[in-house]
Amino acid sequence: MLRLLERWWNRDGTSGESLPSYPRGARMYCIGDIHGRDDLLAELHGQIEADAADYPGRKQILYLGDYIDRGPESRQVIERLLNAPLAGFEAIFLKGNHEQALLDFLEFPGAAASWMVFGGRETLASYGIEVPPHTIHQELASLAEALKAALPPEHLAFFRDAPVCWRGGDYYFVHAGIRPGVPLDRQHVEDQLWIREDFTESTRDHGVVVVHGHTNREQAEFRPNRVGIDTGAYFTGVLTCLVLESEDQRLLQTGQGS
Repeated sequence: MLRLLERWWNRDGTSGESLPSYPRGARMYCIGDIHGRDDLLAELHGQIEADAADYPGRKQILYLGDYIDRGPESRQVIERLLNAPLAGFEAIFLKGNHEQALLDFLEFPGAAASWMVFGGRETLASYGIEVPPHTIHQELASLAEALKAALPPEHLAFFRDAPVCWRGGDYYFVHAGIRPGVPLDRQHVEDQLWIREDFTESTRDHGVVVVHGHTNREQAEFRPNRVGIDTGAYFTGVLTCLVLESEDQRLLQTGQGS
């Protein structure tokens, strides 16, 4: 049975440290890596709608990227996001490294062959493209052409045009993270989509609290300088949403309860 988890968390605030704050009059729902689990996305959307039903302010929903790959329903996830948006919400769709990998595969199929082994095979199948069990290099170009033909134009535009970051109040939203010590306006896209330990193990004050996915953990991670909400939905069955309102932080989650 799908379950709901809520957890409130605030930093200690001692030694004169102020709590991170989201702009007054707005509530943000931020969803982590979906990875082709349309079933969990549908459930989480339902929880968000119920949670926000009586909220009178500005309602925002932000997706941290990695909508596709690994899980079986990549196409269905994109269709839901494009064709069944949550009514009354301002939606922000960020790009993840898996969306960039798909774009790279379309342009340079041979050079981007690694996409096939970390989720591309499942995404191709969701678009009705049969992939041989043991794909050889010579077949990659034809698979890329088949994907170009199968992708609805609006799906391609969704992947191509998604921004890589977004800021609200004291929070900076990005798929993978940032390069510590580099100003936010000078960050490299490659880091924002792919960085791991150099970011996740840093205790540096970034001047904002970075909300990110990409590096999956058994539970959401709350640190003074970042919040990580990739809980490995495609294999754990737990898709996580961080809810931000003023100085409050809490979680909504779906997953298989025990």
